[in-house]
Amino acid sequence: MNFQKIFGKPPETEASAPGRVNLLGEHTDYNDGFVLPTAIPQRTTVQLGFSTDGHHHFYSEDLDEQVSILESNHTPSGFASYIFGCIQLLQKEGHTIPSLNLHVKSTVPIGSGLSSSAALEVATLRAVRQLLNLPINDVEIAQLAQQAEIHYAGVQCGIMDQMASSLADTEHMLFLDTRSLERRVMPFPSGTEIVVIDSGVPRTLAGSGYNQRRAECEEAARLLGVKALRDITDSSATEVLPEPLRRRARHVVTENNRVLEVLQGVSSQRFGELMNASHASLRDNYEVSVPALDTLVEILQKTAGVFGARLTGAGFGGACVALVAAGEGRGIASNVLEQYNQTGNTGRILVPATDF
Repeated sequence: MNFQKIFGKPPETEASAPGRVNLLGEHTDYNDGFVLPTAIPQRTTVQLGFSTDGHHHFYSEDLDEQVSILESNHTPSGFASYIFGCIQLLQKEGHTIPSLNLHVKSTVPIGSGLSSSAALEVATLRAVRQLLNLPINDVEIAQLAQQAEIHYAGVQCGIMDQMASSLADTEHMLFLDTRSLERRVMPFPSGTEIVVIDSGVPRTLAGSGYNQRRAECEEAARLLGVKALRDITDSSATEVLPEPLRRRARHVVTENNRVLEVLQGVSSQRFGELMNASHASLRDNYEVSVPALDTLVEILQKTAGVFGARLTGAGFGGACVALVAAGEGRGIASNVLEQYNQTGNTGRILVPATDF
């Protein structure tokens, strides 16, 4: 159902933002660490216009759900919390935001670890920026989007997802130092492309152990006497910690080192080895994988033409990403999905995109 059918008039403006997949650097962003995401073809689109009744009206076409709230109301639940948080933060920054009608439609899958929430936040902020000609840049949009997720959706996230949705493209990797926000656009390893397959196990960060992992990392940093685990470069320094803090910190330190190795230039084969090591650490040290993800990654890692594979996103379900030989992605994905579904799971191919 389009904007005009819902609100009785056409929208004033429209903006979109992509989801993302992370190749390396998982659970490092809230530790001031290093990440290596890229954008995916699927996008969230927000259409925006002015409301005349003093209420904000948010409609999700994918959920067929409308939420109407007074500007001063408490935070709504569900998809509307992200939108409301973005608007509230703009107001706290001193921008005057009138009552709005907002229509959202997305091809970014929900619950797959591909940052559907960040895409919604960034698309919302882009649309408001366009509608009101606000003087905010793409980095500021990412920062506001992160704060909306933390303070209005209850996820103590780092800034990787929002920076990727705001600044990344599908043709390159985006190296990001999440402490300084230094960033660099990098080519994919020579002769490669990516495959993303959803495990079929849905997850939500707010309902997972995500916030607990962050708290464990902060305690580990405190015990080690550093601002954040990013400041530890030798994983042997983590051996003094009690369990499970030792393994949590070990993952963060080794994961940061994997990203930094890529920054110096590695072969496609070595990049794949680093992805495989990342998954093993996420499974054993960080304990955020699930059996279905492990099965899917194992099938990928054993498939000809695959350099490496790992879960992507925060884990607890969702998708995995693989680096594969260029031109072979669709065939590899179809073959792997067939094998995976024979194990009693039900996955789907997300990249190469087949369903939009």
